[in-house]
Amino acid sequence: MFRSLFRRRPLDHAHPGSEGHALHRTLSVRDLTFFGIAAIIGAGSFSSMGQACASGGPGVVLLFVLCAVACGFTALCYAEFAARVPSGGSAYTYAYVSFGELFAWIIGWALLMEYSIGNIYVAFSWSGYFTNLLDALGLHMPEWLTINYRSAHAAALAGTAGEGLTAWNTAPMAGGLRIILDLPAFAINALITWLVYTGVKESRNASNAMVVVKLAIIALVIAVGVGHIDITNWTPFMPHGFGGVMAGVSAVFFAYIGFDAVSTLAEESRDPQRDLPKGMMWSLVICTGVYIVLALVLTGMVPFDQLNVSDPLAEVFALKGVKWMLFIVSIAAVVAMTSVMLVFQLGQPRIWMSMSRDGLLPPHFASIHPKYKTPGFSTLVTGAVVGLPIFFTDETFILDFTSIGTLFAFVLVCGGVLMLPARTKEHGRFHLPYHNAKYIAPLLGLIALALIVLLDPNHFHRLLGRTGRDPNIPLLVFYALCAVLASFSFRRNWSLIPLLGLVSCCYLLTGMAPSNWKWFGIWLVVGLVLYFAYGWKHSRLAPKP
Repeated sequence: MFRSLFRRRPLDHAHPGSEGHALHRTLSVRDLTFFGIAAIIGAGSFSSMGQACASGGPGVVLLFVLCAVACGFTALCYAEFAARVPSGGSAYTYAYVSFGELFAWIIGWALLMEYSIGNIYVAFSWSGYFTNLLDALGLHMPEWLTINYRSAHAAALAGTAGEGLTAWNTAPMAGGLRIILDLPAFAINALITWLVYTGVKESRNASNAMVVVKLAIIALVIAVGVGHIDITNWTPFMPHGFGGVMAGVSAVFFAYIGFDAVSTLAEESRDPQRDLPKGMMWSLVICTGVYIVLALVLTGMVPFDQLNVSDPLAEVFALKGVKWMLFIVSIAAVVAMTSVMLVFQLGQPRIWMSMSRDGLLPPHFASIHPKYKTPGFSTLVTGAVVGLPIFFTDETFILDFTSIGTLFAFVLVCGGVLMLPARTKEHGRFHLPYHNAKYIAPLLGLIALALIVLLDPNHFHRLLGRTGRDPNIPLLVFYALCAVLASFSFRRNWSLIPLLGLVSCCYLLTGMAPSNWKWFGIWLVVGLVLYFAYGWKHSRLAPKP
């Protein structure tokens, strides 16, 4: 049994032509790049960025750079897999051909957190900006229809004045229960589900139009914001030290999790082995530049401690008295988050479709709609997975819950490339450059160690808990892992780029709070129960009776 948990799907069996299913191949490099931008620039820039800026101050740009570097290495690993395995399924498929079935299931289960669960946070953020836009137009929805029940209940218990308390006090009753729901969040999810259900071409046209609109408006936001920058707000650069910068890792990394959604569209790309790598890299480069500039503008316009709000872009213009920009920002946010939801709702059904083809999920998840040529059943289930929790969860829980699952998936993608056999270059296909890490990895480790001792002499005393604090267990585990990876690199001549991606993503995991790990652990246990109850027995790689 133990050996069967790590059975691998052969590389040549992962191509869509062997699956017997047909999706419309309509996406070009530009379309894929726009899908990447659509997925990346959204709730991260219009909502969670405020939390990160409040935690790290202007120095949060370092975290954006660090996350971009980690995602850049990871994107190159995704690109290598996409060139070898041009089928849908994203990191799930890549894990299947490198680590085996158990890890593939874990990744598929973790990606559910990224795409579907992450979309719940986006829906909540979309709702906030949409109601602000309605208010600006003189249209007002009752508070009990614009907030989730959990947030309203928490506000009532704390007695905090605002939308939550108003919603709790004014909500109608039904059978002793207050009717409180975020109707705009639920409605946008239903609309996006319908659009994705009807076809990828229609989704592409809508996504491309929204990307153009939101990039134009973000350019306007930056241009207007630059004129209101006070450079004294950039001092101190890291008000809470580097620890404060790293405390915002879940919020910042959430801003980047969308780039891998491009890889789920392999079977709808015209030339996936050439176009997918380009689409991922272009979207990542463009969005990193936008994020860094936005972070500098926000922290330059107002003091960093005023940015811990759900709508930071609107807040800075409100504090500066630029009222007309509030309307523009709300439009940009609504458009941006709509495009994010669109791409995420495209990604999740295709992962489930791939898992179903492999026998790990029931056959209905792989069914293709005869007219629209989309994974219809999986799309509807995705809409339900996003829509139902909107009634009983809130934004903070979802944000922390999502980022750790995505980072875990990235770790396995980078590690998976290290497990792949070498291949010769092929014309028209992406090929990950090989740089032997045999000596470079240990050397980089020694240089990093020397810099830590030189720049922060008390670092290891704090790390071991000798300064009155508890030992930093995650960071200790990370250092031990680095030593092991350096040893393996020396003995096995590992490739440098995936190794750096693996180390970068593991380091970002050290910034996750214990509560993140607890909920992620519970999520994995539930997933493993489902795997052993169904997937392990029905897998296409299971021995035939």
